[in-house]
Amino acid sequence: MKTKLTALAAAVVAAGGLAAGSSAGAFDLSHWFGGARTVTAAAASAGQAGVPTAAAPAPVPRLPASAVPDYRGIVQQAGPAVVNISVEGLHKASAEEGGLPPGLENDPFFQFFRGMPGFQGRGRGAGPAVPFRGQGSGFIISADGLVLTNAHVVREAKEVTVKLGDRREFAARVLGADPATDIAVLRIDAKNLPVVRLGDAARLEVGDPVLAIGSPYGFEQTATQGIVSAKGRSLPGDAVVPFIQTDAAVNPGNSGGPLFDGDGAVVGINAQIYSQSGGFQGLSFAIPIDVALKVKDQILRHGEVRHAKLGVQIQDLDQALAESFGLARPDGALVSQVGPDSAAASAGLKAGDVITAVDGQPITRSGQLSSRIGLAAPGERVTLKVWRDKAARDVEVRLGSAEPSGPVADAGDAATPGGALGLALRPLNAPEKRQADVAQGLLVEDVGGPAARAGIEAGDVLLAINGRAVDSVAQVREQLKAHPKQVALLLLRDGNRIFVPVKLG
Repeated sequence: MKTKLTALAAAVVAAGGLAAGSSAGAFDLSHWFGGARTVTAAAASAGQAGVPTAAAPAPVPRLPASAVPDYRGIVQQAGPAVVNISVEGLHKASAEEGGLPPGLENDPFFQFFRGMPGFQGRGRGAGPAVPFRGQGSGFIISADGLVLTNAHVVREAKEVTVKLGDRREFAARVLGADPATDIAVLRIDAKNLPVVRLGDAARLEVGDPVLAIGSPYGFEQTATQGIVSAKGRSLPGDAVVPFIQTDAAVNPGNSGGPLFDGDGAVVGINAQIYSQSGGFQGLSFAIPIDVALKVKDQILRHGEVRHAKLGVQIQDLDQALAESFGLARPDGALVSQVGPDSAAASAGLKAGDVITAVDGQPITRSGQLSSRIGLAAPGERVTLKVWRDKAARDVEVRLGSAEPSGPVADAGDAATPGGALGLALRPLNAPEKRQADVAQGLLVEDVGGPAARAGIEAGDVLLAINGRAVDSVAQVREQLKAHPKQVALLLLRDGNRIFVPVKLG
């Protein structure tokens, strides 16, 4: 049900890192729109075992009303858990975009951003594969090496390096990435790491102080402060996320870094800026931390992220439209089209319906409906308050499933020391399954290590491992848990099914 918005295509800029290419589960957001929920904070711990560390800073005290935050205390306490992320990889530019995102083809600043994760062209095809380097930020959420960042920071990356505040560096493995919410989960091989304290974005109010820490333009451990400017913002191309808008200075390289509240707890992940120059212009957007944690849980549990789908196109109301439908206020999401064979069609929704609430939570703008549905679980039942024929009625809908997010890197990706298989995989979407005439399978996005030596190619479809059908990255990992010396992969290539032995030992 996500609609295509283009008004800010050239101005809403992913805050990725400075780069130089060599060629040139269920979600419940009711609290976000009205209620409240407490997010359990992660316990902080000292540096890696055996490495001398300074005494842990005292916890930042809770901020009294109208008090100035202890920014120095927040940086001292949380700064060691904020990391710099550097990536290297190959990008294949599309013929239509020439390696640039839509709207930036004629931007005079495009050379400055060329090759940066989040700025590469999203199409496949005509252009040659060119190496790129990029930088971003992230933060440690568990002492055993889990790191959160933006999906666009690690997009197309073959090598990912995480640099801690004490300048130690670790090769990182991408456990999974969800482009719909722009969240990625990394793991580094380290123990007893410092961690951030997690907060509750639902408690934020407009005017509350916030602090961002990251690596803008590669300047590591940079802190900037501001206030919450708005909540629940829906941005073009990112209708799933109810962004936190702030005026904290965020620039390329801040992507994936934490946004702290006045008490020193992480409430968001800095992700985008609105800019006509490529630099900060006073409008920054962060992903609420509760959204990020839900995505993280799905990635760790299933190896992928699935979002619900209603199957409608929607738009905002203005006063004239509201009056024509008999509404006193222009609140709600106006349904302009219902997809055939969709969840909405099965529930009897029609073009001209105005959805004013989901499970009792008011919907005042279309973006709120997009967020609520997109962050729900496929199969979840919701009750919509629908305005039709100048009367309100309740409609129960069993939500459908959007295509699973991908690609998700398997344990053998190039960033993993001693990777077992060497494949980057993602589940086939419905059109790809129909085209290949298969019921399940995983598309090979990239190849390295043992798989490359066995002759597996990008574009192959992995159907089974040792005779067991696979339809998710989690199932692949399960087959490799016993660390076999060799596996037999059933592949679909050019319409033919072939078994390929892959030696792992």
